[in-house]
Amino acid sequence: MVQRFADHLPVPRTIGIVGGLGPYAGYDLVRKIFRWTKAGRDQDHLPLMLHSFPGWIPERPAYLLGQTKENPGEDIGGIMAQLARDGATVIGMPCNTAHSPRILNVALERQHQTGLDVTFVSIIESAVKHVRELCPNGGRIGLMGTVATLQTRLYQDALEKAGLEPVLPDDDECALVQRAISDPEFGVKAFSDPVSSKARQILLDTARRLVEKKHVSVILLGCTEIPVAVTESSLWDTPVVDATSVLARELIRASCPERLKDPSTL
Repeated sequence: MVQRFADHLPVPRTIGIVGGLGPYAGYDLVRKIFRWTKAGRDQDHLPLMLHSFPGWIPERPAYLLGQTKENPGEDIGGIMAQLARDGATVIGMPCNTAHSPRILNVALERQHQTGLDVTFVSIIESAVKHVRELCPNGGRIGLMGTVATLQTRLYQDALEKAGLEPVLPDDDECALVQRAISDPEFGVKAFSDPVSSKARQILLDTARRLVEKKHVSVILLGCTEIPVAVTESSLWDTPVVDATSVLARELIRASCPERLKDPSTL
């Protein structure tokens, strides 16, 4: 099969996405890659593979919180290896929780065993780098995410290393955010299209309290389910950083930087 691209542009590297974590988060990342790609015709879009087999991957929070011994990294790594064998040379994973070293290191080791040259783009590193650019002199960063992501300090450690101060919701608010994500009666995982008004309101109320009571400079959505419900780029005059959108841009940059749209054109 011959891939056809504009003669004046370099051939892009193929993007592989580990989907199913959850399924709408994978879809959301693909949509945002399309949104951020310069393309005047079908053939100008980047080659991309979405591997969304959610039944293959055990629960990430359950493993990190000690509720199961089955490490999801084994199966995630198997998916990465399959994407690499199918031609992906840039891989992203729209799940913050799965970036815990206890999971990610196992997954990357399985992928490395293929012997294929693949670049993994971290959603954590990408988001923190973007926040640092927004706050070059430091700042208080309001962080929203799953309980497992917060307890494993994925973002807190990365933000502090970048000279930024992570600010979390109160414990009861963190529990509510978790319910807004995963509650089977109204959470984003159960109701993604459309999102339930209850889940969205919980997330907005939490963001508002971070701004009004904890005086944060930026709100960082550190769970890929949250941007499915909270799509605003600013709330109460405070920038909102969607880690999924940042990851989309970094995957484009790693594939073919000439295809990345200028934000001012959107």
